Amino acid sequence: MKEKVAVIGAGSWGTALAMVLADNGHDVRLWARRKEQVEEMNKEHTNTRYLPGRVLPENIKGYHDLKEAVSGVSFVLLVVPTKAIRETLQHMKPYLNSEPVLIHASKGIEPDTLKRISEMIEDEVEDNLIASTVVLSGPSHAEEVCERQPTSVTVSSLDAQSAKQAQDLFMNKHFRVYTNLDLIGVELGGALKNIIALGVGLTDGLEYGDNAKAALMTRGLAEIARLGIKLGANPMTFAGLSGLGDLIVTCTSTHSRNWRAGNMLGKGMDLNQVLKEMGMVVEGVRTTQAAYQLAERESVEMPITEALYDVLFNDRLPEEAVERLMGRVKKHEVENLSFLLGPDFQDGYSEKTSPPRSEDI
Repeated sequence: MKEKVAVIGAGSWGTALAMVLADNGHDVRLWARRKEQVEEMNKEHTNTRYLPGRVLPENIKGYHDLKEAVSGVSFVLLVVPTKAIRETLQHMKPYLNSEPVLIHASKGIEPDTLKRISEMIEDEVEDNLIASTVVLSGPSHAEEVCERQPTSVTVSSLDAQSAKQAQDLFMNKHFRVYTNLDLIGVELGGALKNIIALGVGLTDGLEYGDNAKAALMTRGLAEIARLGIKLGANPMTFAGLSGLGDLIVTCTSTHSRNWRAGNMLGKGMDLNQVLKEMGMVVEGVRTTQAAYQLAERESVEMPITEALYDVLFNDRLPEEAVERLMGRVKKHEVENLSFLLGPDFQDGYSEKTSPPRSEDI
């Protein structure tokens, strides 16, 4: 079924998702802040700044007027940086005249308020203006999605029917979509993996090798899960696409902004230099601040996040941060990874008992 969809945010990820929607035959309205960008999309069918060398499908139309973009649509796809979420929603909500399903594909946590994006949406948009909120997350680089390379993601909502609608909206032979009702876990997995990607990029910049990378990714996953479970997430979500899957792709690819930013930090650049060089939002920086605050509030141990926070905001040298991580008190690994086996295993495990057989898990 052909739908009218407004995509709010014409960066690389918003444009790539717009291309998926266009491939599925939908009427796609791609909104951008800059008039010259909209003119380029409509005249040249390109978005050179964010996806150079790619041609946009004919059924993507660029919009600069937010009212025109969202009026009468069935779905609004919000793909702007976390720091722009509230402002964008405030400008957009007077024009939501058709109670669309609001899907967001941004990945972050707001510092100070410590709210996930769906909670920010709830703050800014009254229930009677939208049908429901859905999050789209998972291992997906825009550069590969727009080339129609095989990609799998997850959509999540408190409303199962809305998640299914979003699944139907995006699903095609190149872009596989799963549903997951754990909204908290899906949002947190997508946001917190950016912190670990910064850390992996930093150790790569220091030329510490694959051993350090593997350790950071593994311990990073445990760290993500500890906070997520404390906040009400399903532990199994972090073993899925929006957890482990997104962590792998963000930590191992040069497409990743967060990896690239961490890599520059590891090579000796300071944060201001890195952000200037990147020229695009690096969500992991703000998310590190927010996660550090969340860990303190919830009394959750997050040593990797704490080390990165010191590098980003307290001018600690990257080498010192890594040395501090390696010198932490001795731990027992299986207890720390038991979240992967579910709550029954977590409750029953001790050093004096044997782990359950695989056929019993």
